[in-house]
Amino acid sequence: MHISVNNIREAVCSCDVLILPFSEEGPHPYSKLGPAIGRLVSRVWKKEFQGKDQEVLLMHARGEIKPARLLFLGIGKKDNVSPERIRRAGGRALTYLRDLGIQRPVLSTRFLHTLGQSPADFAEGGLLGLYRFDTYRSEKQSNRIIGLTILSRPSADLNRRIRHVKTVASASAFARDLINTPANDMTPTDFARVALSLRGKGMSVKVLGKKELVKLGMGAYLAVSSGSKEPPKCIVLEYRGSRKPPVVLVGKSITFDSGGISLKPSEGMEKMKYDMAGGAAVMGVMKAAAELKLPAHIVGLLPATENLPGGAAVKPGDVVRSFSGKTIEIVNTDAEGRLALADALGYAKRFKPRAVVDIATLTGACAIALGGEAVAMMGNDRDLLDAFKKAGDDTYERVCEMPLYEEYKDYLKSDIADIKNVGGRIGSLMASAYFLYEFAGQTPWVHLDIAGTAWAEKDRPYIPKGASGIGVRLILNLIERIA
Repeated sequence: MHISVNNIREAVCSCDVLILPFSEEGPHPYSKLGPAIGRLVSRVWKKEFQGKDQEVLLMHARGEIKPARLLFLGIGKKDNVSPERIRRAGGRALTYLRDLGIQRPVLSTRFLHTLGQSPADFAEGGLLGLYRFDTYRSEKQSNRIIGLTILSRPSADLNRRIRHVKTVASASAFARDLINTPANDMTPTDFARVALSLRGKGMSVKVLGKKELVKLGMGAYLAVSSGSKEPPKCIVLEYRGSRKPPVVLVGKSITFDSGGISLKPSEGMEKMKYDMAGGAAVMGVMKAAAELKLPAHIVGLLPATENLPGGAAVKPGDVVRSFSGKTIEIVNTDAEGRLALADALGYAKRFKPRAVVDIATLTGACAIALGGEAVAMMGNDRDLLDAFKKAGDDTYERVCEMPLYEEYKDYLKSDIADIKNVGGRIGSLMASAYFLYEFAGQTPWVHLDIAGTAWAEKDRPYIPKGASGIGVRLILNLIERIA
């Protein structure tokens, strides 16, 4: 979708539809746009339209003004208006208009400016909301928004923000595409091929195959891959926009998770293609960082593999040696993501990072505790945790800090190895994070569990049902904050 800024009056703007945002309270500034618009507003205001959040009403202008139609768009009470409320309004308005076959809407920003809100947030919500995944449909939907015109005085800051949200929304869509793609077309090899396509613009990519992983001693990661005929691919992306020590991003990249020998129930197993949502988010971050030319040094580590119950699959009770040298008793093969992440976290230390962030669909306990509303966050560095909280507030990819008490280590005691990979149902959200802490060590580290938020079960204003792409906007905001 093309986005342009044009400083012309609403009443003389020839367009398919003019979008007018409203709060629930009056008066509104639209009476100042001329008597014709004032008359049109008065016909419906507080009669057919109340200005409630997400409320929409389309009216034909009947030739009284240049716009063919008006879209009245509610954003709720003034006291509740925020950048997130404006993002939701953008998603709601543009998807509504797209489904009606309208292609070139125009946004009036007069009221947004009086509220201190940026139209760039509206554009971001619209871009995110218009996402579709129809690769596998024989009949593709033809309705689409071609362009959005923002009626505002042009400024360097607004143009910069629009460029930024377009890049970030594109990266989120890129991550959603990866996650939504069926596992037969998104094997570890396919995932690595996508990563290799990102080379250039300051980005280097290398892929470690099974021979290199055996030589490195990544026994935990290799154990996960042992049941599948698809070879593991450990993807290393590096973007050098700074000479400072890097932020290393580790993304869980299980391209399909059956649970292995500890087989999952069949109901809902088709969604387990989304178990690489953490890796997809990291790849989206790397793509956007290079395109935005961020002044940051970032490394992405994506230990990609499938988790299947083949004849050579790892068994409950097996003991493996990790990259760090620690031995792990595998009590449950469905707790496989942490095994791959353990070796990747150990490998991350080779880059002498200033910080390490892992992002993973790690535990069902996360979804039970927080539903689909927040990311569970744990870590060992207060400054990094606080920065993520601010980034979550900015992007509305909210994080909820959970405890990482030393006592959780006791949950992971093994009778025969240094550590076991599960600590039982009680406290499993925190104990699973503590397992990763054992391999992150004293490096500043944050763990993001996105198991409840990586997949949307129903349409939201700017997140269509399916892969949410969560983590891309959150981590990019964090990197920009600390860069």
